[in-house]
Amino acid sequence: MTADDIGPLAITASTAGSHTLLSVVGELDSSTYRVLRDHIIKAALEEPSAVLIDVSGLTVAAESAWVVFTSARWHVTRWPEIPLLLICGHGSGRSAIRRNGVARWVPVFPTLGAAVAAITADEPLPYRRRAKAELPADQSSLCSAREMVEEWLTAWSRPELIPVAKIVATVFVENVLQHTESAPNVRVEAKGDTVTVAVADESQVPAAVREDFDGDRPSGLKIITTLARMWGAAPTPTGKTVWAILGPENAL
Repeated sequence: MTADDIGPLAITASTAGSHTLLSVVGELDSSTYRVLRDHIIKAALEEPSAVLIDVSGLTVAAESAWVVFTSARWHVTRWPEIPLLLICGHGSGRSAIRRNGVARWVPVFPTLGAAVAAITADEPLPYRRRAKAELPADQSSLCSAREMVEEWLTAWSRPELIPVAKIVATVFVENVLQHTESAPNVRVEAKGDTVTVAVADESQVPAAVREDFDGDRPSGLKIITTLARMWGAAPTPTGKTVWAILGPENAL
């Protein structure tokens, strides 16, 4: 179990079977909105089977702040596609969550048992193979990232996506080295017919496609928009994770 105290908000993380349970106590307002959102996103990026968020001890002065959970869901809906569920032990809180349209995207339940039962009743999540490694903050990481991608995808019998995945990993790691002082954290996963390449850093600066050109060579993320089925970035309490999903149509 881990606990974080963020001003008027306390977030405790624990496990409930294969799920992550976040217990949130304190006040949700403009000063804690982003912190709570980013903690939820971080929990989802660890890829438990689901993230359960107990808000029974949360005080919300402005009902519009409940949409923090919708915002967190939006950031993880394409990847890593981890379900988010709310738990609220009092009817007034559940009514406010539903009244503000949050339950349409993040369902709310009265107890932990009810939330877990709802997950169990759904179809099982697709099996994922995953591997990750933290690399040093120097140029040697570019070669290391390519070698690891090739090793992992070869082991998972996905050779057709090795060339494009190596390019994506190179671009992401290069961006971390050029634009931050972080050590890049590389993750690769395979699910169904797709492969996802993700790289985390400790910079809060959002990832963005740059329009500058070096001769005829487009900027890094512009390359990703051409090569990948989709890509995106998710904020975390310490920085961000940039990811790209590759499908059979992206093989080179």
